[in-house]
Order: sequence, then structure tokens, then C-alpha cells
Amino acid sequence: MIPEKIIRIGSGAGYSGDRIEPAVDLIKEGNLDYIIFECLAERTIALAQLQKMQDPELGYDPLLEERMKACLTHCVSKKVKLISNMGAANPLAAAKKTATIAQELGLTNLKIAAVFGDDVMPMLDFSTQTFLESGEPLSVLGNKIISANAYMGVEGILIALEEGADIILTGRVADPSLFLAPLIHEFDWSMNDYPLLGKGTVLGHLMECAGQVCGGYFADGVKKQVQNLGNLGYPIAEIKNDGSFHITKLKDSGGMVTPATCKEQLLYEVHDPSAYLTPDVVADFSNITLKEIEKDKVEVYGASGKTLTGKLKVSVGYHDGYMAEAQISYGGSYALERGQLAIEIVKERLEARNLVVEDILFDLIGINSLFKEYNSDINPQEVRLRVAAKTKTKEAAVKLVNEVETLYTNGPAAGGGISKLVTEVIAIQSILIDKKKVVPQVEYFES
Repeated sequence: MIPEKIIRIGSGAGYSGDRIEPAVDLIKEGNLDYIIFECLAERTIALAQLQKMQDPELGYDPLLEERMKACLTHCVSKKVKLISNMGAANPLAAAKKTATIAQELGLTNLKIAAVFGDDVMPMLDFSTQTFLESGEPLSVLGNKIISANAYMGVEGILIALEEGADIILTGRVADPSLFLAPLIHEFDWSMNDYPLLGKGTVLGHLMECAGQVCGGYFADGVKKQVQNLGNLGYPIAEIKNDGSFHITKLKDSGGMVTPATCKEQLLYEVHDPSAYLTPDVVADFSNITLKEIEKDKVEVYGASGKTLTGKLKVSVGYHDGYMAEAQISYGGSYALERGQLAIEIVKERLEARNLVVEDILFDLIGINSLFKEYNSDINPQEVRLRVAAKTKTKEAAVKLVNEVETLYTNGPAAGGGISKLVTEVIAIQSILIDKKKVVPQVEYFES
């Protein structure tokens, strides 16, 4: 009897700045076929586009070089294929840089694919397209738009896999699609078999945040205890041809994989569990069952899927003013009262200077920065005042943080630990675009 084919996929990152060591451990010890690095958040690609405008050789993930230097040698020795959206706004430059790193490591004959085509700036229609969030037309932004990237699906990755790529670096691709593509490739699933595609999408959704499904972002230190979080491991999925799968981790890694950790990740960023919209399928999570089959091994079944919508989501990034933030601490007797007095002083001085802001917050961290209502009986030994405002100009933002700094010698007693920060605000809204208009492209580099 021919043994049933099983594919093992590891998740190597859940966001751009994620830890690298657990990914290396997975590649070395996980008996993987694929390692996936999911590194693009909503605003990340707009920020990367700004970098690319300043330097055409940049615009990819800032940790790409460090990750590749740590992982490539092990990927080659263990025959693990690497797929990632670390290409961000510049997959071509990312692939070129990866080929250079491979050569420096003495790794020859690696085929590195750049998957792009997600940049749809030329397709924007300012006269007809409106934002999903605000309902406003694109035209209200004028020349403020920085980027417009469609969430592509599996198609470009599939082309690269079929043509023998060892490493695949994409721009904006839907997170679950990074995991679904190798399953379609390995098991020869039909692109019209929506129940199967739904199962693979659920797997991708569970895996996309890496350590989160292994107990990261789960522990509360009291009722939900997670052991050895300092050595938190990343997840491994074992998948069969029929789409059945389980989630596990390396035995000697920290954290845990349980039905509870999987449920929390399953509900992450889900609006309608029966209709989770992706470029590849409308996945149905509503009948999923999670079963612990042994310690740190959870079987997932009951997922399905339905036909596509024919539309792709496009994230539009644009300039939206500046953020001003300044902080100062008060400790000891009457710390809370001094913090409250400082707020009143800043308000009075901003009004006297006629400093215009679009929005402003005054928080006492530890008292009301997360919950605006607080127990008036609290008598803290220390408070930290945070003033944060949104302004139209950088000049106004600088004036505001400098005004908070004057509390040092022009405010309540014994303030200290001033910090000031002025940053440009890159905002994101979404539109929909016809999927047929977005055609993935693939280019290759050899090491």
C-alpha cells in the first residue's frame, strides 16, 4: 500500500518584527516541507512604499536580510521551501537581495521567485470608487495617496512552485493564501473545489500569526497559564490530501497548542464566521470542531468554503497629518493630583497659543489610558501623563510636544522622564476592485 501523502508546514513569523529563533528551530527540527513567514500588516506596505520612493532598492521587510542569513542554510540542508510576503512594496529587490545573501553563504543553484502585480495605483478610478470604511470617494484624498495594493491570492505563488522555485517572495498576498498555495500545489487541488480551499484557508488563518496559536497573546498569568513563554515555539501543521489537518509544535519548545489557543486565533479578525472573504474562496468557519488528540496536538475539522465574490480588497495608504506624543512622570505624594494639574496647565497653554489640533487625548497611564472611568479611591505612588494629538502640520505637532516638555520647570513639582515623538500618520482605507484586473507576475533570480 502506498502511504498517504502528508505535508508539514511551519509558521516562521506572524508580523514583520517577529522573533527569528523559533523559525530557525522549526526548520532544523520540524521535518518541514515548507516554512511560511507572514510579515505584512495593513499599514506596513504603505510605509514600505515610502522607503521605495526614497531608495528603489528598498521597500521590502526590514528583517528580510537577518531572517535569510539565519534560515537559508538550514532550508537548503533540510530541503525546506520558503514562502513569504516579505517582498512588501518591492518583491523584486527582496528577491535580488536574497540571491546575493545566498551567494555569500555559499548556497548555489537556488531559484528565488519574486511575485508581484498587487500594486494597482494605475487602476484607481477617482470618479467612481468609494472607500468601504467612510463611504467617501477617492477624490477627497487628492494627491495624498501613497500606495494601493490589492490582496492577491494563490495564483502567483502557484506559478512559482510549478516552475521549481525554492524561495518565493511576494508583495501583498492574503495571509491564508501563503499557506493554501503549497497545499494546492502538492495535492493538485482544483481551484474550483471550494470546500477543500476553505479547509486550507482555515489552516492558513490558524497559522498566520505564528506564536499566537501556541499560547502567545493568550496567557493572563492567572486563569490562563502558559508554561515557558520565554521559549515560546511556533506552530506546525500536518495536512492530508483530503484537507484534514492538525496543529502542533516542537516538543521542547515553550507554550502550548490547545483547543482554547486555537479558538482564540480562529476568531481573530473574523466578522462573519460563515463567510470569511479571501481572494481564493469564501471560507466557512461556522461548523469547525477542535479536538485535542494528544498533548499539544489539536485536530481541526468541519471547515468548508463557497464560491468567490469576484472582487479583491485593496488597501489604500495615504498621508493623514502628524501624530504628536509627549509624556512625563510624577511619583510620590500626590502623584495623581500633580498629573491632573499638569493636564489643566497644558490645556490652558495650548488654548492661549491658539494651537489647532484635529484630535487630542490626555491620559494618565495606569489610571485611565485604557479605561476612561477609574476608581477615585485609587492613590497611586506614580502616574505618567501622556498627551497625544493629531495635527495637520508637522510644525503644530512639534509645538505641542515642546509645550508639554516645559512642564519640567513650568509645571507641578518633580516631573521627570520626559519623552517626545512626532511622526507622520499613514492612514489606511479600503476599496474593492475586479479580481480579473489584477494579474500576478513572477520573475526569477538564481544564486
